[in-house]
Amino acid sequence: MSEAVQSAQLVTFRGEQLSVAQLLDEYGKLRNELAKTKQENRTAVTRRRQEKSLKPFQAELICLQKYLEETKSRMIILFEGRDAAGKGGTIRRVTRYMNEKHYRVVALGKPTEEQRTQWFFQKYIAQFPRGGEIVLFDRSWYNRAIVEPIFGFCTTKEYENFMRGVVGFEKDVVRQGTILVKLYFSVTKDEQERRFERRKTDPLRQWKLSEIDVQAQDRWDEFTHQKHEMLKRSHTAQAPWTVIRSNNKYRARLNAMKVILNSVPYERKNLELDYVPDPEIVISGARELEIMEAQMLREGRFTG
Repeated sequence: MSEAVQSAQLVTFRGEQLSVAQLLDEYGKLRNELAKTKQENRTAVTRRRQEKSLKPFQAELICLQKYLEETKSRMIILFEGRDAAGKGGTIRRVTRYMNEKHYRVVALGKPTEEQRTQWFFQKYIAQFPRGGEIVLFDRSWYNRAIVEPIFGFCTTKEYENFMRGVVGFEKDVVRQGTILVKLYFSVTKDEQERRFERRKTDPLRQWKLSEIDVQAQDRWDEFTHQKHEMLKRSHTAQAPWTVIRSNNKYRARLNAMKVILNSVPYERKNLELDYVPDPEIVISGARELEIMEAQMLREGRFTG
C-alpha cells in the first residue's frame, strides 16, 4: 500500500480519526510499551526470587550474631572496592534482619581538624565493636591505601607509614580476639560505567554520584595499581583479603554472606544450605595478585 493510499484511508482509533500510517505507528508504539512492561515484570519477578533466596542465609547471619552475643566475641567486616562496586547494597542485605542492638554500620566522612592531629588509626579504633557486636565498615582505614594517595589527600610519607604499619595493626587486632573479615568488591570498568550512567539519570540514585565517582573512570588504571599494592602489602595469613567479583550484584551479595558465615565457628541451623562460595565469584587475595600479575606480563599493565 502506497503512502498516498495510507494517508487517504482514515480509521477511528481512541476517538480520533487516524490514517493507516498513523495507526501503524501507534501499533508499533504499543508493541514497544508492551515489550518494555513485560521485561520490567520479568526483572521484578527475578529480583523478588533472588531476594527470597537470600533469606535462609540471612537467617544464618542471625544465628551467627546470636553466637557472638553469647560468647561476647567481637567482629569487624571491612567493605572495600571501587565506587559502584556494590558495597552498600551488600551491607543492607547482610544486616537486613539482624538485631540492631548488636551491629553498627560505620561510614566515616572527612577527618576533623582534631582527627588530623591524631594517630591515623585512632578514629577507626573509636568505632571498634564491644563484646557481642559486629561493626561493618563501609570503607575503612584502607582509604589511605587507595583513594587518598590518588587524589592527594595524604602525603607520600603518610601513605608509606600506613602501608608499613597496617599489617602489624591488624595482627594485633586479630591476636586480641577480634574476628576480622576483609572484603574487596571488584567490578569491571564497563559495568562501573553502566552503573554511573544509571546514577546520573535516576533521581533516586543521583545522590550517590560524587566528584570522585566522576573521575573514577578516567583514573581507572591508578585505582588498579593502588589495589595491587594494597593486596601485595596487606594480604596476610592473619588478616587475608577476599575479593568478591561483583558485576552480578545478586551473586556478589550471596557469596559475601557465605564468606562471612564461614568466618565464625557458630552452630549452623540449616544444614541443607550450600555454604561453599562460588569460585568464580570469591577469589583469595593471593590468587587475585597472581591474576593481576599475569595480566601485567601479558599486556604490560594491570586491567582488573
